[in-house]
Amino acid sequence: MTATTATAPVERAACYHCGARVPQDAPWTITLDDAEHPLCCPGCEAVAHAIVDGGLAGYYRFRSELPTRPDERRTAQAETWALFDDPGLQRRFVHADDEGVHATLAVEGITCAACAWLIEHRLNALDGVSASAVDLTHHRVRVAWDPQRIAFSRLLAELAAIGYPAQPYEPDEAQRRLQREERRQVRRLIVAGVGMMQVAMFSIPFYVAGDGGLGADFDTLFHWLAFALTTPVVLYSAQPFFAGARRDLRNRQLGMDVPVSLAIAGAYLASTWALLVGHGDVYFDSAAMFTFFLLFGRFLEVRARRRSGRRGNALTEILPLSAIRLGEHGEERLLPASELVAGDRVLVRPGHGVPADGVIEQGASSLDESMLTGEALPVTRGVGDTVTGGSHNVESPLTVRVTHAGRDARAARLLDLTDRAFAERPPVARRAARLAHHFVIQVLLIAAATGWVWSFVDPERAFWVTLSVLVVSCPCALALATPAALTAAHGRLYRRGVLLTRADALETLPRLDRMIFDKTGTLTQGEMRLERTVPLAEHDPERLTALAAALEAHSEHPIARAFRPHRRAGISARDVTARPGLGLAGEIDGRPWRLGRPDFAAPDRVPTNPDSGAEIGHWLLLAEDGEPRAWFALGDQPREDAATTVAALAARGIAVELLSGDAEGPTRALAERLGIAEWRAGASPEDKLARLRDCQAEGQRVAMVGDGINDIPVLAGADIAFAMNAATDLARTRADAVLLGPHLGRLVEALDVGRATRRIIRQNLGWALAYNLLALPPAALGWVPPWLAALGMSASSLVVVANALRLARQRRAENTLAREAS
Repeated sequence: MTATTATAPVERAACYHCGARVPQDAPWTITLDDAEHPLCCPGCEAVAHAIVDGGLAGYYRFRSELPTRPDERRTAQAETWALFDDPGLQRRFVHADDEGVHATLAVEGITCAACAWLIEHRLNALDGVSASAVDLTHHRVRVAWDPQRIAFSRLLAELAAIGYPAQPYEPDEAQRRLQREERRQVRRLIVAGVGMMQVAMFSIPFYVAGDGGLGADFDTLFHWLAFALTTPVVLYSAQPFFAGARRDLRNRQLGMDVPVSLAIAGAYLASTWALLVGHGDVYFDSAAMFTFFLLFGRFLEVRARRRSGRRGNALTEILPLSAIRLGEHGEERLLPASELVAGDRVLVRPGHGVPADGVIEQGASSLDESMLTGEALPVTRGVGDTVTGGSHNVESPLTVRVTHAGRDARAARLLDLTDRAFAERPPVARRAARLAHHFVIQVLLIAAATGWVWSFVDPERAFWVTLSVLVVSCPCALALATPAALTAAHGRLYRRGVLLTRADALETLPRLDRMIFDKTGTLTQGEMRLERTVPLAEHDPERLTALAAALEAHSEHPIARAFRPHRRAGISARDVTARPGLGLAGEIDGRPWRLGRPDFAAPDRVPTNPDSGAEIGHWLLLAEDGEPRAWFALGDQPREDAATTVAALAARGIAVELLSGDAEGPTRALAERLGIAEWRAGASPEDKLARLRDCQAEGQRVAMVGDGINDIPVLAGADIAFAMNAATDLARTRADAVLLGPHLGRLVEALDVGRATRRIIRQNLGWALAYNLLALPPAALGWVPPWLAALGMSASSLVVVANALRLARQRRAENTLAREAS
């Protein structure tokens, strides 16, 4: 280009396409007339290459003015993305954690594991991004970043730049987007199916007519009709494959769409050329058939994966959209549930969902909590009981005082833990993705070598044999082998009440050697109960219990709940003071009473402790003005399925151990009752962690099951950590899995599903590799026509998905616990 042209002078720092300033160290260039010219952005690069590669390089030599920048629309989008940097807006979808902040994005354009790989590597390469992971099933990406180093809008811009527009995940909008995408898939499938059948109708006569053909006129007519019917199939139905291939090549990656697009485009263009020049083979039917089978296989695969993940999606929609808030005088106001705050009083009518976590202030009813806990039967809740947002009121109206609403509700926190499960892809998934990526390269090399050999053996068949090799060896099944199994296993466990919060948990489960249990709240129910009342001298035990209940009515300690059923309306305490670690002191009917440790209740006259049952955990003494009146024994009952769970774990070769901070008597009694041979009482958090480290040093893989803050160190150090359904928030965030219900038998089922997942992943990988290795030689020898190659490739992918979905039909573990324990 010379200075005499009408084009504005292009300086070294100006974009060759649009004239804008080129950022320093920008990587975008275009080579023209043996010279390399700088470009300012990916948009200009894409347009410039399209112009030059399309044979229109003369445009740059004869243009009279600079064009409109191709990224002006992207600039407008960037202004829209900047809105997401608003702190008020970010409070809806950006959540803080220990290392910064994170958010879940809904991403468009994801088709296979290669897309996930590209998105993750692009985001992880950005300065300030600590982690990102794609959920292939739901087309979501969870990204964590440092807001001081990178803006949220930059993440959205980077995803759009590589062809994957994204926005903060919102369940309603995401559901509508999935429905639109599914409708587009159905339309493309219908066009491909109709086109394939009609093209086959015009192609079958050629196969049955033999070498003589149908006559020149009929040959030409049928070929042109096949061309007309195949064109919309290739240009419309196959468009997702071409778009994916362009995106992969633009980002210098080789995904599954590359060989697929080469096969479809090659068959269509070669057949069109043969039709135009009047000689050569025409295989429009193979192009249409290949497109239809691919679309049909992908459609069934996506439907199956979405169905297996539908339970996880339902979690995002579990909270009602509206709520009835009660005013100070009981007036009702209907408002969006998102506007509720802690302290609000809401009315939950029968048939309605509970809009937030809270405590029942008035009424009693049955609540269906199956969506959260997996329990099929409703549970009874009354005044003072906690209710979980998303549970369904069955019988009577309830007045609930909100404790946690919106993003703080338990259902929302569970969703965040679910998204975190994909923050780190398990090693087995990473290995499978790398294997599929390398296999694509090998397929392209093998296809090229096959074409070169056949160009000498039979040049007329060289292209079609190469096409069959490309189609039959496409590693779609290999790429689906692991993600399909992991998705089905996650859905299966969630339906049974086990929420996996870390992706590598499923890989660790089958290799466990030992499971360590905490005692209180884990093997036991975590609720103190009054087991015995031992009156001293001639006193009414029921009245003494009511006196103790009157004192405990002023306490929030867990012990107070044990006395709640024994309160009497005519007995109340005044001036009650709590002495931490000692007990309660107050006045009843003008007399001083104390309840608690013996040396606190009656310091001068401590009676003998009637410790007749080692399994009883706590003895409290009630004293009137220093005179002992009664002993109260409090205990914590084991969970109903604790013994059968321990026996089932032992039957599966898992060593079971109990580590408790409780006294030796109750700990020994519980261990003997449940059949646990290894136990330790009085263990501090440091002692528990040291024991865990000793087991790991011996080469054992150890699981820890706990529920309290004191269990956090050992939960963090375990190979896999389980948090109970009533665990503290801090314990849940440190755990690899959360039990949504109170049943310990879910641990056995998690172990069985983990072992089944490992087995099915191995089966899927073995099948995918065996299919590709067995199908490749016949295709290279010319024995497999293109249409049969398309059918075989689609069938192999469906076999992998169907095998993975067997995980959803595994026999429930608790059905066999009793038999295995006997």
